[in-house]
Amino acid sequence: MDLEALTEKSGEWLRGTGPESDIVVSSRIRLARNLAQYPFISRCDDTTKTEIETLLKAKMDEVAAGRRLQYLDVDDLETLDRQFLVERQLISREHADSTGSRGVGISDEETLSVMINEEDHIRIQVLRSGLSLDECWSEINSFDDALEEEVTYAFSEKLGYLTACPTNVGTGIRVSVMLHLPALVMTKEIQKVFQALHKISLAVRGLYGEGSQAVGDFYQISNQVTLGKSEDQLIQTLKDVVPNIVDYERRVRTALVKENRQSLHDTVARAYGILRNAQTISSEETMHLLSSVRMGINLGLIDNLEIPEVNELFIQTQPAHLQKLRKSELGSAERNSARASFLRRRLSGGGSGEEN
Repeated sequence: MDLEALTEKSGEWLRGTGPESDIVVSSRIRLARNLAQYPFISRCDDTTKTEIETLLKAKMDEVAAGRRLQYLDVDDLETLDRQFLVERQLISREHADSTGSRGVGISDEETLSVMINEEDHIRIQVLRSGLSLDECWSEINSFDDALEEEVTYAFSEKLGYLTACPTNVGTGIRVSVMLHLPALVMTKEIQKVFQALHKISLAVRGLYGEGSQAVGDFYQISNQVTLGKSEDQLIQTLKDVVPNIVDYERRVRTALVKENRQSLHDTVARAYGILRNAQTISSEETMHLLSSVRMGINLGLIDNLEIPEVNELFIQTQPAHLQKLRKSELGSAERNSARASFLRRRLSGGGSGEEN
């Protein structure tokens, strides 16, 4: 897979084409699986990890016939390239930071990625734009079933699928939805949402999942426990809860416009102005300002910019993407300057961000 080519296009999940994509950025389902004949990764030596990767890569190629899964040897990648894949939501931070034989298979549209030798032997992920949990489940279940015909999973009749982390035992499924909730953050109503979700055992995490902080008013909502519930039940829980949060965010946005449209428009316009004119800007400030701009587009306060372009900017202004676009490694201060330059060109109609 040509990582350089990935910088020039966006994955399907960034295109803003799915249901409710003004607020629901993406839906994701992940399955954790292990091979019955090998110990968990934490108990494997380098030789065993290599055996697992070799076996699973060959089986994945057979199962993926017609899907065009392209494989990357993560252990051979430079640190910058691994971070690039994390920013793109194609591998986890743990997979990037680990050692030894490991890899990832990625589909052309970046909807399907299969990590080998992460915390578990296999982590299958399907990621799609908008509220698309049914579509995610259909695709991942089909791939998982096909792979299970080729290998023997570690499975207990009593407990279900056996995983390295006890919280994944059972179905091994993690169902998550990424939401953009700037109005709830602005009005401090977001705490009510957190409390309600906690009561029904749903976790709230940041843009990059477990261990990450919320930036740009993005929040991932996911199930915490898999044992004792079926895949359909866990998916249905998110399908029941998310529309309520979407409705809450929309109602608060409407109230903000109604109560003080001028003030809100000023906030959005200032954010847009800074992004178009700043000479140096951090990743965190960029995320915060793009969040305001994204909300402004949805409220009709900005009419010369589209949601897919803003979604791309959230990713392309991250440190690894920025350095890949510039084709050079940059220090923190250099990145802040390069980020500002990139934003000025993109938001002034400069297209891909190349020098005029």
